[in-house]
Amino acid sequence: MDGGFSRRDLLAAGIASSAACALGGCRRDRGLTFWAIGNEAAVLPGLLPDFGLGSLDVQPLPWSGAHQKLLTGFVGEALPDLAQVGNSWLAELAALDALEPVPTGLELGTDQFAAVLESNRIDGRLAAVPWYVDTRVLFYRTDLFVRAGYDTPPLDWGEWKAALARIRRQSAGETYGVLLPLEEFEHLQTMALSTGATFLRENGTRGAFSSPEFREALGFYKSLFDEGLAPTVAGAQIANRWAEFARGWFAAYPSGPWMIGEMRDRLPASMQTLWATAPHPGPGGPGTVAPGGSSLVVFRNGQRKREAWDAVRRLTDPAAQLALHRATGDLPARRSAWVAGDLARDSVVAPFARQLELARPLPKVPEWERVVTEMQVVADRTVRGEYTVRSAAAEIDRRVDDILAKRRWMMERGRLT
Repeated sequence: MDGGFSRRDLLAAGIASSAACALGGCRRDRGLTFWAIGNEAAVLPGLLPDFGLGSLDVQPLPWSGAHQKLLTGFVGEALPDLAQVGNSWLAELAALDALEPVPTGLELGTDQFAAVLESNRIDGRLAAVPWYVDTRVLFYRTDLFVRAGYDTPPLDWGEWKAALARIRRQSAGETYGVLLPLEEFEHLQTMALSTGATFLRENGTRGAFSSPEFREALGFYKSLFDEGLAPTVAGAQIANRWAEFARGWFAAYPSGPWMIGEMRDRLPASMQTLWATAPHPGPGGPGTVAPGGSSLVVFRNGQRKREAWDAVRRLTDPAAQLALHRATGDLPARRSAWVAGDLARDSVVAPFARQLELARPLPKVPEWERVVTEMQVVADRTVRGEYTVRSAAAEIDRRVDDILAKRRWMMERGRLT
């Protein structure tokens, strides 16, 4: 494993690559292969020449199939030179020993949001370089909150609930304060992070959902439905959530930066001055969130790692991150790109930066997506009256302990640290 590439090494790799292009022509089949996902894959070919990456062979993957494609690529020894990965997949790929740690001499881990960078650190080493970041903030109807007597949504849970209740009363119970679709685990996850819940215990081998912190979060989440402040619906039951937002059926909805473009594209012109974003509320002030986004990885068995790391360096350059932001709305991972693009002065974007400063990494276990899926299944049934908060917490622990049984067995036998 070569973990000591320097910036000079990568500069040499970049010069050599450029010279090869000049002398022999850059044939597409000689370019590095890059698996990119979704919108990023669609826009990259038009951006890459500006950053010396015109020969990079971008192979698009859909979000729905990218995770499985990475796993089958690993099994079949058919992984690309570099790839975009969801940050929540890193622990699983690291457990497979598929990732080449970021070389210590490259300084690719500087100028980043701390929680995002820590999420990418596995067993003390940086496993991936943040490419773009996201988290969730509150999208809300400014006019409905002003009518209820609030210039902005309160940041304390108690005051926030009072604001939602006032909004509902003003419609004689015909509308709701907030939309929290019951299949979306992120809302409860945010509330649990805000109370200080750890989710797992004993080195990530057992659930910690019976803790007072998680029960407080689940109790608050349930109360929003019990008190009629949120509708008891799944996302599939809402034909057009933008139309419902426009007509005021709900006054707020927590979502990510992709929603900015959706709001601007889908809401009528008359609504464009009537929505804004704000940080999540918490038990005693702004809430805590999970850091999200995508990162760039190089694979351990790759044959062109120096060139791949040079591509990562170019893709994460502040100018390249701003170009990606302008093309997709993705939020740059590097703080200097925020400064260069004056993003913190954008009133809609700025709350994301504030929220990312309050982010906390999630447990780094390969089974995490299964854990939160089961958490939300039980939370849904709790909202519908099948569990009390205490019995729901115990049920989540039981399910999560089953999910983590193999991890626990391996840890007990010293096969994991």
